[in-house]
Amino acid sequence: MEKTEYSKIYRIIHWAIAVSFLLLLITIFLRLTWMNKYNVATIIQDYLSGTDQVLSQEQLITLAKKIRQPMWNWHIYIGYVLTGLFSIRFMLPVFGHMKFQSPFAKSLSIKEKFQKWIYLIFYFCVVFSLVTGLIIVFGPKEWKNSMEEIHVLGIYYLIGFIVLHLAGIFKAEFTDQKGIISRIVSGSKKEN
Repeated sequence: MEKTEYSKIYRIIHWAIAVSFLLLLITIFLRLTWMNKYNVATIIQDYLSGTDQVLSQEQLITLAKKIRQPMWNWHIYIGYVLTGLFSIRFMLPVFGHMKFQSPFAKSLSIKEKFQKWIYLIFYFCVVFSLVTGLIIVFGPKEWKNSMEEIHVLGIYYLIGFIVLHLAGIFKAEFTDQKGIISRIVSGSKKEN
């Protein structure tokens, strides 16, 4: 199999997208665990139980949402960054900096076609998540709940893609694409 050499622009975009996804996952993880509105409300209630102050469950949840809002704002800001990065990623082939990899090429092996299809499906899912996220923020209020329900599903394809991507990288590194990790980091071919 031919060893790919990655240009500087490709590597910058790749790693900027990877870091953005990691940061998005952290905000999602925090929202689902320690910064869950019910956990935060319980902490507030525990604190207030030692005082003569009492809040209703609804007030506790409202306060918990306000406490975690700055962290969630980061999710939105990173979403904007990711929207910009993917816009650049899709424009680069037009300027000859990155090739569009079609899974329909007859010369591709089954493995290569599978890889190309996974990337196409991933890109479609990312674009769908970005669009639903933008609709949640900027769209009509009556669409917000339905878009949030769809947007939340993005965690499943993202984790699935990350697992497949890392498994493919390690398989390639230890079989027919030795040096693929160093090439995506430094851009140079590592000779065996």
